[in-house]
Amino acid sequence: MDNDPNQRESSSYEQQPPPFSQRPTSQDEQPQQPPLYESPPLWVQQPPPQYRQPPDGPPQPPKKRSLLWLWITLALVGGIVLGCIGSAIVVALTLSSFARLERPVTPFPTFPSSFPGSVPTFPGSFSGSGSREIIAGSDGALWFTEQDGDKIGRITTTGSVTQFTLPTDTGDITAGPDGAIWFENTGIDKIGRITTQGTITLFALPTTYSGVYGITAGPDGTIWFIGGQDKIVRITTQGTTTEFNISTKDSVITGITAGPDGAIWFTEGAGNKIGRITPKGKISEFALPTQDSSPDQITAGPDGAIWFTEDAGKIGRITTQGSITEFPFPTNDIRDITAGPDGALWFCELESNKIGRITTQGSITEFALPTPASGPLWITAGPDGALWFIEYGKIGRITTQGSITEFTAPS
Repeated sequence: MDNDPNQRESSSYEQQPPPFSQRPTSQDEQPQQPPLYESPPLWVQQPPPQYRQPPDGPPQPPKKRSLLWLWITLALVGGIVLGCIGSAIVVALTLSSFARLERPVTPFPTFPSSFPGSVPTFPGSFSGSGSREIIAGSDGALWFTEQDGDKIGRITTTGSVTQFTLPTDTGDITAGPDGAIWFENTGIDKIGRITTQGTITLFALPTTYSGVYGITAGPDGTIWFIGGQDKIVRITTQGTTTEFNISTKDSVITGITAGPDGAIWFTEGAGNKIGRITPKGKISEFALPTQDSSPDQITAGPDGAIWFTEDAGKIGRITTQGSITEFPFPTNDIRDITAGPDGALWFCELESNKIGRITTQGSITEFALPTPASGPLWITAGPDGALWFIEYGKIGRITTQGSITEFTAPS
């Protein structure tokens, strides 16, 4: 190996040409200025193309970035403008809603809970939104459900109406053993309770039923109701439930009432039977003598027996021992039935547009309603010695002598 210090080991670095300023010159060769844009040596780090200096001036930022900021600015400005317009629309709609508001509505918290209902009062009027059933309350007034209007209603014997808004549609109703009104929330499978002051409590049921229809106060201080087609359910005033299955499957229970013997009596529409269940759950069933009679509504009579309606056009009577009597009727549109203060049974004739009365011996009297096609459906004995009933859009009152008063909806 040559140790000459003037020689160095060959490398790629030494093979590259030296910078222009270090090249040797001679008399015949004068140094020349390098071209302005001579390609730099490979060992010089090159900047990204977008930041290299063009011949006409300093580096310029990318145009795409400028366009991006422009779009962002326009989007922000547009969002602010649209937000202002939306706020103005919301304020206008809110003011319009307040202008059209006729009755106050109280919002409801999460269920189950207790809460006050909305309580607007209309002297001498009735909203009549698909009313379902009517009963006498412990406060000397009549209480009813408005199935289409999602409300519980109260009407005094002078015709003053108060309404309480519910979260969903309601079904049947009964006066409870605790002085409150109990009802079915058919839309959400819950049982409701409302005090005479309007405080509402909903009790969630542990089972989702195919239908919750028919409710009555039991002789044991609890509430009994129909849970689906073939179940009877008991609920305490604290909300504890117990289920009882009917032995006849798919019997389609349609009506329920407390009997004078300390038991609960019910109708089996598809089973064509009258059923009885004790507070301990012992069940008895009694087949009807008429085939396919389809028993519907049921009530305790003034004679110590149980009375019921049949879709086959009959009114039935069954003793607490199970002896059955049927009274033929000229039409098959009898609906609800109740014991009157005069020792007779009173009932509704839906299509005939009449209120009927039957004595315990089977003598029948009918009273035509003054409003055509009013469709009487439910009836109960009032605290004033008269009978009160539900019509389409009205609540009616009939004395035991047949004098009728109707309370109409506000215009």
